[in-house]
Amino acid sequence: MKNLWAPWRIDYIRAPKDGHCFLCAMFNGTEDEETFVLHRGATCAVVMNRFPYTGGHLMICPYRHIANFSDLTREERLEIMDLTETSMNILRSVMNPQGFNLGYNLGEAAGAGLKEHIHQHIVPRWIGDTNIMPVLGGVTVVPQAMRELYRELKPKFDA
Repeated sequence: MKNLWAPWRIDYIRAPKDGHCFLCAMFNGTEDEETFVLHRGATCAVVMNRFPYTGGHLMICPYRHIANFSDLTREERLEIMDLTETSMNILRSVMNPQGFNLGYNLGEAAGAGLKEHIHQHIVPRWIGDTNIMPVLGGVTVVPQAMRELYRELKPKFDA
């Protein structure tokens, strides 16, 4: 087995967690473009990830501050799935990805950066999009400014 060393991550891991939920703060605010909220549904919202793995990385989040999948209501689960389909269709029309990663990081051991507020990730993917930049440079390459992408995606969610 090979190891991939990522020593820059230890600062994030060791940093004190202040209990602040950035998702709840986003939902309580009114400046959707400033916080990258693309769509507010009945029980959930679609937001852009501020620290994306790749351009177009979205998250679908219930408004309720809950951590466990089993605590989602039927309405929340259905809206998450409906918003997933809508988001994928919009990302296809704007960014033309060749695939998607969908998923949850449930709990700290699973890599959840915000373990107290469940959210589903939607990550558009392209053949050959993984590269050596994160390993050597400690950075990811996101080829489009978030605000520019927000302005392309937002009208499609409003349609």
